[in-house]
Amino acid sequence: MTETPGINWLTIPDLTEMLGLKVSQVRRLIEDRALLASRIDGVWKVPEQFIVNGEPMHELRGTLMVLADSGFTNEEAMNWLLSEEASLGTSPIAALQAGRKAEVRRVAQALGF
Repeated sequence: MTETPGINWLTIPDLTEMLGLKVSQVRRLIEDRALLASRIDGVWKVPEQFIVNGEPMHELRGTLMVLADSGFTNEEAMNWLLSEEASLGTSPIAALQAGRKAEVRRVAQALGF
């Protein structure tokens, strides 16, 4: 994956500092799908929008599970979350930040493969 314009990407060390966690704890958040990371230029990175009030966005984990159940790979899920979604009128991550969790998940489910 390549860096998406307008997205501020955080590395694992950035996240350890921001979240006050050890590297192993940040990796566990990614493994448990509380965060989604992409390898960009050989480095695992997480979009800054996935962090709200100093912790992973609560709505993200369930949304990632819906996307996985719908057949999305991690890369497809990342692209979908960060791209404009016509049916939402914004990007899914922006809709989640605006409190539209149920709507985002309905759209994700409808896109299932």
